[in-house]
Amino acid sequence: MSSKLTRDFYARSTLVVARQLIGMHLVHRLAGRRRVGRIVETEAYLGPRDLAAHSARGKTPGNAVMFGPPGHAHVYFVYGFWNCFNVVTREEGVPQAVLVRALEPVESIDDKTWGPGLLCRAMQIDRTLDGADLVGQRLWIERPAEAQPRPRVARAARVGVDYAGEWAQRLWRFFAADSLYVSTASATARKRALSELKLSG
Repeated sequence: MSSKLTRDFYARSTLVVARQLIGMHLVHRLAGRRRVGRIVETEAYLGPRDLAAHSARGKTPGNAVMFGPPGHAHVYFVYGFWNCFNVVTREEGVPQAVLVRALEPVESIDDKTWGPGLLCRAMQIDRTLDGADLVGQRLWIERPAEAQPRPRVARAARVGVDYAGEWAQRLWRFFAADSLYVSTASATARKRALSELKLSG
């Protein structure tokens, strides 16, 4: 059986959580239907000192969840179009979180999932889930039900945070090295692989 991650899992070093989330399953239960995706890419944000973090400028109504207890969802809206799903880490009062950047579809996902906004759209995650308890019954992360080999995890600089100066160079993005669903994977290779998968199916 699958095993839902506990509060203690999230109440640790943000970098450790970001790495260990690779290979876990994100689950959203809505109207009796489960949508499930395997996490293949994450980014750690170590606010408030980290200038790339959503909490770098202090506590606001839009980021208050980051300052609360660990194991809650922080969902925010960017570019007037995309939602982004984050996992709050560390102890209460330390505003750090892990952004989930990409998923591999596992169950009831028919849309693109190789980017934080795309995966939220595919999983139907929006701002109504900001603050959702990740050890609850609506949105959570679990270990796969069947034993699977741990993915080979690589790391690199985070994406789209050049404005953060030296913080943009930190190797705080983690990803499954062999997954074509990672947001920075070759679009050509991904398209070819997905086409072959459809033909074989």
